Amino acid sequence: MADDSIFLGASRKPDDTYNQAESLLLKFGNRHGLVTGATGTGKTVTLQVLAEGFSKAGVPVFCADIKGDLSGIGAKGEDKDFLVKRAADIKLDPYELSASPVIFWDIFGEQGHPIRATVSEMGPLLLSRLMNLTEAQEGVLNIAFKIADEEGLLLLDMKDLQALLVNIAERAEEISARYGNVTKPSVGAIQRSLLVLEQQGGTKFFGEPALKIADIMRTDTNGRGLVSVLAADKLMMNPRLYSTFLLWLLSELFEELPEIGDPEKPRLVFFFDEAHLLFNEAPKALLTRVEQVVRLIRSKGVGVFFISQNPLDVPETVLAQLGNRLQHALRAYTPREQNAVKTAADTFRANPAFNTFEAITNLATGEALVSTLADKGVPSMVQRTLIRPPAGRIGPLTSDERQTLINASPVAGIYDEMVDRESAYELLQKKAEQAKAEPEVQEASADSTGGWKLPDFLGGESKPGPRGGQPRARQTVAEAAMKSVVRSVGSSLGRALVRGILGSLSRR
Repeated sequence: MADDSIFLGASRKPDDTYNQAESLLLKFGNRHGLVTGATGTGKTVTLQVLAEGFSKAGVPVFCADIKGDLSGIGAKGEDKDFLVKRAADIKLDPYELSASPVIFWDIFGEQGHPIRATVSEMGPLLLSRLMNLTEAQEGVLNIAFKIADEEGLLLLDMKDLQALLVNIAERAEEISARYGNVTKPSVGAIQRSLLVLEQQGGTKFFGEPALKIADIMRTDTNGRGLVSVLAADKLMMNPRLYSTFLLWLLSELFEELPEIGDPEKPRLVFFFDEAHLLFNEAPKALLTRVEQVVRLIRSKGVGVFFISQNPLDVPETVLAQLGNRLQHALRAYTPREQNAVKTAADTFRANPAFNTFEAITNLATGEALVSTLADKGVPSMVQRTLIRPPAGRIGPLTSDERQTLINASPVAGIYDEMVDRESAYELLQKKAEQAKAEPEVQEASADSTGGWKLPDFLGGESKPGPRGGQPRARQTVAEAAMKSVVRSVGSSLGRALVRGILGSLSRR
């Protein structure tokens, strides 16, 4: 490996020898990339090789571990026969085995440090995507965020948003007059979606302390970039949460990092595995956002690599911005598969030595068609390349090995305990209690404005009447009960007297 590049492997010649090194220049690492191929063709090993290369060059890496086997990057590899043979074939001498410095993360806090975001940071657009809201429901959610800003209500966790929606439903008429129609059925639909999200583990993701971008951009004492590995095997059970979280993280990087132009090496490289989940059924507004982030984030020094089975999974507007391509084998049995192979072949700069379309379908496991950006930023001619063996372990860590690395992590203890400070939920609860207490205060005030005293023999005490100018003290429960009895008795006596008088008159 040279100081200015990552050694990927060696290209294959017609005589089946590998004698030309294929590398990725670090200065073009922020020009993004694409790794595609069918299941079992070697994508995960290629991702590991790239992550190790960037880490060794001092570039922090963030990647998702979909199946659990990428965790092996944190342990020293084993010199197995097939790996030693591959190293010899591509003239990798010496073949050094080593572990990369890692930080394990997990939204559920089970296989790594908890990783969280606040509701405010996520924003209405991504939340609407996460909950699959309709256009009308998304409009209500936007109004909710607007009101939270105006009234100084912090939206940190799910109960904050739920409390705000309850408040909005109670003020629907007032809010509709200001911002447009807000209906209780729309609010109810959002609440039901939040309930589903809560059952899927959303309460563990939304809250504080929220992830600090600086903690995924660390280097160790030897100058190697730390590899942040997100445990995603359980997370993948909710694909929307997985893709929305990664897009949120990408957006946070875009918003927080300053412009630095084209650095000599990236500040961070971000691997987006199972990329098709990001674009499936994504609304136009979200696709526009993704395209904008991918186009502009390179000037922040961040490189993004999409990993997927099929190049058709990535929209053309995004695909056109991915300068570094590594294509593993694809099958071409169905018309759609043939179209995918043709698309992949057409994206490469042709090599007269072989037919790109045919090569894609005949690649062996561990081989890939590679085209990276050359010195002047021009894509290199595609080469059939045998990818180098990784320095770390191929396969997952044991639970004890993972826990040891978690305990020794530079962020140990920072995110482990959730913090629940005063926010929208608590403030709205206080307002509701105050509103509930006001009628009681008004009733007490009305009772204290004056009234006639009860007779002494009924337990009353002398108090000035309404013309006395002095308010009386608030009556006790006994006084109130006695008043009721007196009024009842008085009414009965009055009715009897009237009946007697009228009766005597009629007899006359």
